[in-house]
Amino acid sequence: MSTSVISRPETATATGPERRRPRRRRRNPNVPGGIAAIVWFLIVAIPLYFIVVTSVRTQEAYVSDGPLDLPTTFTLKNYTNVIDLGFGTFLLNSVIVALATVVVVIVLALPAAYAITRGRSRVVQYAFTLFLMGLAIPAQAVIIPIYLLITRMNLYDSLTAIVLPTAAFTMPMAVLVLTSALRDVPNELYEAMTVDGAGTAMIFRRLVVPLSRPALASIGIFAGLNAWNGILFPLVLTQSPDQRVLPLGLWNFQSQYGTDVPGLLAAVVLSALPVLALYLFGRRQLLSGLSAGFGK
Repeated sequence: MSTSVISRPETATATGPERRRPRRRRRNPNVPGGIAAIVWFLIVAIPLYFIVVTSVRTQEAYVSDGPLDLPTTFTLKNYTNVIDLGFGTFLLNSVIVALATVVVVIVLALPAAYAITRGRSRVVQYAFTLFLMGLAIPAQAVIIPIYLLITRMNLYDSLTAIVLPTAAFTMPMAVLVLTSALRDVPNELYEAMTVDGAGTAMIFRRLVVPLSRPALASIGIFAGLNAWNGILFPLVLTQSPDQRVLPLGLWNFQSQYGTDVPGLLAAVVLSALPVLALYLFGRRQLLSGLSAGFGK
């Protein structure tokens, strides 16, 4: 008796039938973009390498060795000389000027931007136009009137004489960025708080300030960098060594007989460290603040 073998259909596995994965298209490499990135990296990296390497050389090695050679002698004497020449005083003055400028700009720019955003009168719009015109006026063009105002106010040779004009020239950009950020706030939020009985001060404190934090961080970094790197106002409006900031303190390494380049670059490295730390901790807020108000 013959038995017939009954063939059963193949059952699918628990994982299901295998599906063909779509092949990924190979993208052609962007050769011009890569070359441009490498060139840009070299443009930025070579000066930084020169500054750092030269700051740990002696004056004799700087004269004899090439600018891009590895240091044959390593020394930290340049950094100790920088500290002995009053770097701590210059650093403290720069920190005071930068922090004071940031506080003045934020305290004045945020209410002004709020008034411009919510105001409907022509006076407010004219004020915003004046702020925008301030972007086109360079500080060099009005340095003489500023000098006369500072001397008449008996503020010459003081840190206040640096803070006030620096904050004034930072205000137009601060108002522009904050106004763009506050215009993205929906009107329904203002109306809801008004219906709940909130006044102008409460709306400003509980709605405007929290929603404008990214823009405030961006403006704070911008104002701080302007005050930190500024040299025109400290050069014209101060005189005594006790009131010097870091950009003017670098002049101590230059004399009538020459310039102590390794010492000067050591001071540059030390003065750049606080700015680098500020960028590392605040880069996200800076980017989000700069992009606020431009999404529409």
